[in-house]
Amino acid sequence: MPTRRSIDLRYRYLYKPVVFCACLVPLAGCVGGILALQGYGWARGFALGVDPVRYVLDVLGKTALNLLLITLLVSPARQLTGWSNLLRLRRMLGLFAFFYALLHFTMYIGPFQGFSWHAIAQDILKRPFITLGFSALVLLVPLAVTSTQKMMRRLGRRWQQLHRLIYLIAPLGVVHYWKMLKHDWREPLIYAAILAVLLGWRVWRRWGARPRAPAARASDLLATSRSAAPKAPEKA
Repeated sequence: MPTRRSIDLRYRYLYKPVVFCACLVPLAGCVGGILALQGYGWARGFALGVDPVRYVLDVLGKTALNLLLITLLVSPARQLTGWSNLLRLRRMLGLFAFFYALLHFTMYIGPFQGFSWHAIAQDILKRPFITLGFSALVLLVPLAVTSTQKMMRRLGRRWQQLHRLIYLIAPLGVVHYWKMLKHDWREPLIYAAILAVLLGWRVWRRWGARPRAPAARASDLLATSRSAAPKAPEKA
């Protein structure tokens, strides 16, 4: 039977590096495609399609949304499997979600909009899906800033309350994706269904899965009342 120390070493030197490298795969594909466009022959296997900027923008945004949902999946997976060490991966997954969301926004304001701040401001104010995506990114900032052990100790109970913002951020991300695709609702519907299951699980665990005391039978109540009633004094 593996000891706690062996499990700790396995998570630190095996599982965490594997998850870290897996989270970098989408970024590596985008970087490889960009290098291929620059003429590097060894990167020809990476293709960004006819609209490279749009392709990279979509990959970064979808990866951020995927990682948000995977982060929400950690707690149900731990509760179902009993693998408490899964929580060690949650912070890294959340930080990668913020990282990709930030890259997505950087790609939008840079290559996509050409740093036209007037056009960016108009988009944020007038286009609902841009407003939703920007709001989700802004809400992710305090979660990323307070993700360290030091901030957890400093904030105490308020840390958990603050990080419940993810229950708002994830729906904003799904609606942002749906509004961006306009008439193609099939893939956003899958994301919405997954999110509904993840949030519904939490609602059920909080309110529906609480053990209830069994209703007392009438005979038990009667027996209890008789035993508790004062006895008549015995005759001398």
